[in-house]
Amino acid sequence: MAAAGDESAAAAAAAAAAGEDSKDLQQQSKALDKLTDRVEDRQLDSSRVQSAMAALASSKEADWNAMRLREKELAAVKINPADVEIIANELELDKKIAERTLREHKGDAVAAVRFLLR
Repeated sequence: MAAAGDESAAAAAAAAAAGEDSKDLQQQSKALDKLTDRVEDRQLDSSRVQSAMAALASSKEADWNAMRLREKELAAVKINPADVEIIANELELDKKIAERTLREHKGDAVAAVRFLLR
């Protein structure tokens, strides 16, 4: 009988040890999952950052191209140099500002002056 008691105690101890090993394995598994989740989150964040940076770069390039196109359009507008002088002198403006405003209003001196006087 003592041998049977020893065997059941040994079996219970083995089951308890297996249970502890199982709990340890579960805890280790959870810890590993948390670690790999963080790595995956960082990779996702990294890909989000890269896609956002690419979007910003393409947006900046599009803005730059639009600005260059606008400058070409303004440079093509024919203006009268006398109108630039009159606007600059009468409104006490820099000639560059007077010229730019005149070009933006397609050479119409009256519209440019009205715009500047608002």
